[in-house]
Amino acid sequence: MTRAVLSLLIVAALAGCQTLPRDGPSGRSVASADQSGYVLVDLDAAVAERIRLVSAPAGTSLAGADSDAPVDVIGIGDTLTVAIFEPSGTLFGPRGNGASVQSGNQTLPPVTVDRSGGIAVPFAGSVRVVGLTAPQAAEAVRRSLVGKVAAPQVVVSIASNPSNGVTVLGEVRNPGRTSLNVNGNRVLDVIAAAGGASRPSEDVTVVVRRGGDSWSAPLSALNSEFGQNIRLAPGDQVNLVHRPRRYAAFGALGSVSETDMGAGELTLAGALGRAGGLDPQSANARAVMVFRFERPEVAQALGLTQAPTPRGVPVVYRLDLAEPDGFFAAGRFLIQPDDVLYVPRSDSAEARKFFEFVQSITRVVYDVSVTSTLSND
Repeated sequence: MTRAVLSLLIVAALAGCQTLPRDGPSGRSVASADQSGYVLVDLDAAVAERIRLVSAPAGTSLAGADSDAPVDVIGIGDTLTVAIFEPSGTLFGPRGNGASVQSGNQTLPPVTVDRSGGIAVPFAGSVRVVGLTAPQAAEAVRRSLVGKVAAPQVVVSIASNPSNGVTVLGEVRNPGRTSLNVNGNRVLDVIAAAGGASRPSEDVTVVVRRGGDSWSAPLSALNSEFGQNIRLAPGDQVNLVHRPRRYAAFGALGSVSETDMGAGELTLAGALGRAGGLDPQSANARAVMVFRFERPEVAQALGLTQAPTPRGVPVVYRLDLAEPDGFFAAGRFLIQPDDVLYVPRSDSAEARKFFEFVQSITRVVYDVSVTSTLSND
């Protein structure tokens, strides 16, 4: 019976050579496998610098939404203040004794522009002011009083201007509606008026909707490119959408997780530090890998001829951290959203796992042998 059990366990041990669990592919298998689906690139400081020199992707832009529509015109629902100065005092001024007449200055109660686009003015009836500036509206009121008032003078001011407002939603501290003005009607102005973004700018996309059209761009682009900080038009909707940038880390690391990149740039060295560094007992420091769908322009700069997929060119960057130059490269190589970091186990760690497995089998054989001997005695 002992021989039978020993034979079975030896077979199991030999089979274990092929069935021991892995965290993922070995560094050797990535390098030697058929690479028709991806390109393996050895990462050094020169390669990292070449990637950095490729300009950022054009991506989406708000430039097409720049508006020159006037923002100081009167619209339906606006509230106006109308002041009328009448030199003769015939209608609006106080009357003196007898035939003496004094000039008058009359400020009407605040009036709202109605659905027809007009306001009611005493002795003039409804005066259409929609689409006019405040000085133009004053002239319209003045003309309506000609023949009723001698040489009237009119001043119109806009008390509230909701028709020229925009709505700010999403990842801002104080979402709501804000009015545009002549001096501050750009995207960053209204975002600042709403309390600013509540998330890191790198993780926020600004979407501007106008009628049936929409434009979008990262908030970080608005902070660095003046052309993206466009002028808005009345009625625009500005929505700040949270789109977090994340990367994943697997293999022989201190921790395995999917992690937010956070604000600013993140290097490979920083990402490895966040993952707790390489496991000193098992990691293969010569084959730290980054799996990425690379932009075609970056692949071209690296001299790669691999055909791109709809997501980009599949590239595996391999870094040797057993050499000092590897740390310089890790400090220059920037992590991109959706990157996958992977550190395979070293061959010695795999061998150690196998011998531990064999040791466990040997222990079982010993226990079976002792039990069989005692039973025979």
